[in-house]
Amino acid sequence: MAKSFRIEHDSMGELRVPADALWGAQTQRAVQNFPVSGRPMPRGFIRALGLIKAAAAEVNAGFGLLSKAKSAAIRKAALEVANGDHDAHFPIDVFQTGSGTSSNMNANEVIATLATRAGKAKVHPNDDVNLGQSSNDVVPTAIRVSAELAVHEDLLPALKHLRKTIEGKAKSLRGVVKTGRTHLMDAMPLTFAQEFGAWAAQLASAEARIGDASKRMHRLPIGGTAIGTGINADPRFGKAMAKALSTLAGAKFESAADKFEGIASQDDSVELSGQLNALAVALMKMSNDLRWMNSGPLAGIGEIELPALQPGSSIMPGKVNPVIPEATCMVCAQVMGHNATIAIAGASGNFQLNVMLPLIAHDLLESIGLLANVMRLLADSAISGLKVRGDNVREALARNPILVTALNPIIGYEKAAAIAKRAYKENRPVLDIAVEDSGLSAAELRKLLDPVALTKGGIHEGGGSSG
Repeated sequence: MAKSFRIEHDSMGELRVPADALWGAQTQRAVQNFPVSGRPMPRGFIRALGLIKAAAAEVNAGFGLLSKAKSAAIRKAALEVANGDHDAHFPIDVFQTGSGTSSNMNANEVIATLATRAGKAKVHPNDDVNLGQSSNDVVPTAIRVSAELAVHEDLLPALKHLRKTIEGKAKSLRGVVKTGRTHLMDAMPLTFAQEFGAWAAQLASAEARIGDASKRMHRLPIGGTAIGTGINADPRFGKAMAKALSTLAGAKFESAADKFEGIASQDDSVELSGQLNALAVALMKMSNDLRWMNSGPLAGIGEIELPALQPGSSIMPGKVNPVIPEATCMVCAQVMGHNATIAIAGASGNFQLNVMLPLIAHDLLESIGLLANVMRLLADSAISGLKVRGDNVREALARNPILVTALNPIIGYEKAAAIAKRAYKENRPVLDIAVEDSGLSAAELRKLLDPVALTKGGIHEGGGSSG
């Protein structure tokens, strides 16, 4: 069946648009010009565009620049866009014009069509919906609004959930001592609570860093229009827009003091991406620790048992793999890649405009979404249900020759090293060798080499330092 079309026009002439499309000529040109990835702009970005257009209609009506009837129709249509009611009518590829003009016009055209149908007067996408705006200040503003909402609605709650899950697991294991490892080799003992506590502290630091970067994402360049001067916009527009958007979005925004910066650069987005990268680094470290601790279970470390979620092999029956930590590591790798892309994109532009804005929007929002989703998985499907394999942990700890470190202040480093080497060579507990070679009594050695006491650090009996 032949598809029906209608004729639309813009400043470049006429062209055919699908009859059922809410968009107009400029969107259609972009659809035809950019058949690159098949990936449209993210939902969060479209939501932000809708909120911006709704706020602009409200502000312009308040200034007497737009009739109340048109403003109401535009605002209603824009909020429908923000709500996701018309996502099918936002088809433009991520890889488009670097300013994002095509996506801004996509929003203008869809909202104008909806507002015209709902009202009594024809609404123009440029003259009415885009009044007081330029793609050059709308798109950077949409990046900031969408990223801020994603961070505070999705990312930070997921991060806090993971941290609290780890803290809860640490508390339940605070009395369980295990062998520490440095360079993947045996080291002094610590408790599971201390090990997991380090992860929780990493997440707390990440939360603080993201929160700090978030403060600079609150600054909106809207009102700067084409290059930052604010041409064709009421001088009050920027501050009024920040106030209106804060109300609509339920988040605190402010008008950027220097709108040239917000249009010409994306340094704040690069900074936020960098903190997402740091979070990814922390999550990959934790996930790899979990994989090592879970390894085996017979031929590996086998300290913990992660929940069994699915068969691990199409050929080896009974195999179960650490799939959630593996998925987390892949997310982290993707976020690190996005960070490199965003850094390059942030440096790309000349003079008064960055020209990789759609790519920054896509990768920043995808990083936030991926991290938020996988952190909840890591909390609920891995850490919450993991079990300690107590027998393996106790056996390894009892035979750990590195416990002899506690004897350094009493018998000296070289004699302690000889005891450790003999314990390794003869595969015997270090306590037995120390009884034979240290000159100390068994009772004194049991006290000095008590793994629980050693997890508390400090100076032990006999004087000197254990460091």
